[in-house]
Amino acid sequence: MDSLLQFLFSGLTVGAVYALVALGFTIIYNASDVVNFAQGEFVMLGGMITVFAHEAGIPLPLAALLAIVLTAAIGVALNKLAIEPARGAPVVSIIIITIGASIFIRGASQLIFDKQLHRLPSFSGDAPIRIGGATILPQSLWVIGGALIVFVALWLFFTRTLTGKAVLATANNRLAAQLVGINTRAIMTLSFALSAAIGALAGVLATPITLVSYDVGVALALKGFAAAMLGGMGNPKGALVGGLLLGLFEALTAGYLSSQYKEAVAFIVILAVLFAMPQGLFGAKSTERV
Repeated sequence: MDSLLQFLFSGLTVGAVYALVALGFTIIYNASDVVNFAQGEFVMLGGMITVFAHEAGIPLPLAALLAIVLTAAIGVALNKLAIEPARGAPVVSIIIITIGASIFIRGASQLIFDKQLHRLPSFSGDAPIRIGGATILPQSLWVIGGALIVFVALWLFFTRTLTGKAVLATANNRLAAQLVGINTRAIMTLSFALSAAIGALAGVLATPITLVSYDVGVALALKGFAAAMLGGMGNPKGALVGGLLLGLFEALTAGYLSSQYKEAVAFIVILAVLFAMPQGLFGAKSTERV
């Protein structure tokens, strides 16, 4: 029983990181119907910029804020320089552009930073908290709490604000949104900034536990995409639940089978969702009149 509780704590911690990545996917998908595979690089940038800014003598809270702001600016630049010029292109072409952007950001990060693993100090110390017969790190509570706060904020944004509803309207029908006065370009810019900022926040919160290097974004993008697919692409609630479930699946697989099979869980989840329930757990079924 103690082992199960320990696996659950580990799964929830990792799953919260996946949920934050999936929430970033959700924002871009809701605004443009595009899957942004550069989302994992935003997580990497959040961690790397914070590490190097903190090592340069900037206090950790300010270093984290700087990383989030700079990463959000990079997200806006990605939209302005790569996505907007391709407006009107097939969705597959835009997805390929995001993959290319991911490769470019990863290569640039390798040159600007280095190839080493880096770690941030924990926000509340490293003394584990004992619950039952298991332990959980204080930093894990920061990660889980951060995911929950971001989820609530996004839910309120999409359901209670005019700007959030404008994002959904833009995704549903860009032309109709323009006709009723919505500035779709500004909505796209805002969406990329929010998505990048959430990714950077995930990097800041997770780096004290998982470490960070220039090449961690690929795996995180895959896990975040799997979580978003599992929960229902475009649904913030689905992104949160999908991320937590994926983290639990991985932890239980590593604990009761073998850690060698852990990395295969995301692929299995993607395949299972595509075959069994393409709309995900919380995705709405769509019908098209012809």
